[in-house]
Amino acid sequence: MRCHPEGRVTEYRARGWWSADTVDGLFRARVGEAPDRLALVDPPNLDDPVRWTWRELDDQVDALAAALLARGVRAGDVVAVQLPNSAALVRALLAIIRIGAIVTPFPVSYREHEIGPMCRRTGAAGLITSEALAGQASRACAGVPSVRFVLTRVEDEPAGPVPVHEAHVNDCVTICWTSGTEAEPKAVPRCHGDWLAIAEGTRFAAGLSADDVLLSPFPLTNMAGIGGMLLPWLMAGGVFVPHQPFDLAVFLQQIAEERATYTVAPPALLTMLLHNEKILSTVDISSLRQIGSGSAPLSPWMVRTWSERHGIDIINFFGSNEGIPLISDPRDIPDPEQRASYFPHYASEVRWSTPVADRTSVRLHDVVTGERVTEPGIPGELRLAGPTVFAGYLADGPELDQSAFDEDGYYRTGDVFEIDGERHEFLKHVDRVKDLVIRGGMNISPAEVEGLLAAHPDVADVAIIGVPDEVLGERACAVVVAGQRKPDLEELVEFLRASRIASFKLPERLEFVDELPRNPVGKIVKRLLRERFSPEGVTS
Repeated sequence: MRCHPEGRVTEYRARGWWSADTVDGLFRARVGEAPDRLALVDPPNLDDPVRWTWRELDDQVDALAAALLARGVRAGDVVAVQLPNSAALVRALLAIIRIGAIVTPFPVSYREHEIGPMCRRTGAAGLITSEALAGQASRACAGVPSVRFVLTRVEDEPAGPVPVHEAHVNDCVTICWTSGTEAEPKAVPRCHGDWLAIAEGTRFAAGLSADDVLLSPFPLTNMAGIGGMLLPWLMAGGVFVPHQPFDLAVFLQQIAEERATYTVAPPALLTMLLHNEKILSTVDISSLRQIGSGSAPLSPWMVRTWSERHGIDIINFFGSNEGIPLISDPRDIPDPEQRASYFPHYASEVRWSTPVADRTSVRLHDVVTGERVTEPGIPGELRLAGPTVFAGYLADGPELDQSAFDEDGYYRTGDVFEIDGERHEFLKHVDRVKDLVIRGGMNISPAEVEGLLAAHPDVADVAIIGVPDEVLGERACAVVVAGQRKPDLEELVEFLRASRIASFKLPERLEFVDELPRNPVGKIVKRLLRERFSPEGVTS
């Protein structure tokens, strides 16, 4: 499956925005450079954690690739993966890519409600999972005709020869999933070229080299985990240290024991640690040079204090599975407080050092009229085009869904920004057009949960909103108009669990109203609900 039109590929190659590199090509290069250097270290809280050199990882990848070929998987087939962040997950991703197949990765929190439809939509040939998750995987895939196998182990299988697949930079390599305002998650195909273009921005921002140790607590299922950690590691070399499920003690232990130099963390966690310096005083974090953060606004105090107290620079990232590449790093924005509040405005006259700046065309458009916004202080939807941006959502037919792009080919992000700065050099995030709740970096589609809760006999009307949370950024709150009786939160959660929905999507707070506020065309005005049920506005 090729993602982009050939003319676009030719242009990107001619401009030097894409090289001929592929994911497996980068991996093979690292193996050839330093086969006996440490490459991958499992979390210590897993059963039988491994420490693999590049050569050992390569052997493991070949063994799994051979097992997939033996099951009839061929180039262009889709293989689903549901594994915790671990060496096993890294091996699975690289093995699928090695034979030219396409990875569709699922968070471990997904259940039958998500897994079955996603396998059906992609036509997945099989699913690789752990023995602990094999039961739900088998149930989810039982009604999917394309799924031929659920694979949990390959260690006891004989490894056959793995022919070299000659990949093209425009070949689809992953299909990740994103939640928007619609109830159905959207499938985001991405090729080698656009993945590596965005990963290069991350590698540059963090200044990664073969001497770095990357600690990755974000799941390798989306932009943060794949484009922000895994692929920059393959570009630079060094050591990759996955982490999951999140456990602060284990996370800090990994920093100290593996001498991590770079990691990523949500802003709420970074703020909490600064307010609890006793926690940091018990562990050696002196190896850390930089920390990437994002998914929620960064506190200027937090960014400045990490630098002043610990000499650690915070990099501010704004991205998505579709390929938004806004990066505020210390080279381009040395002032910590500005770095927390602003992103580079690539369309300004300022010359930015990040390689994505000159390659990404940025526009703001009025969210109502669609007119271009060029003056500071006026909110506008961010639209962009360039080599980091995906080609379109997966559709039912052979052509990708282009509905997210405007008439000029710019991706409409659904995020609202304003121009700021003396030279109009900054972009400031204002709000989201899309109705998402972002819980610990995971996107929750309110419409999906609302649709399920609407079937409850005691729910007459419902809206899911995000309410602020000090640790996770946001938690989902169900605002319910009750029917004959008022159900409690536990009852609603158990009702949702019966649909096999992912646990992170479950509401964690319940509020009742007599009616939901709606605009003249009948849409719920969730802004009013968020204002009412924010910590300052709680009335019940």
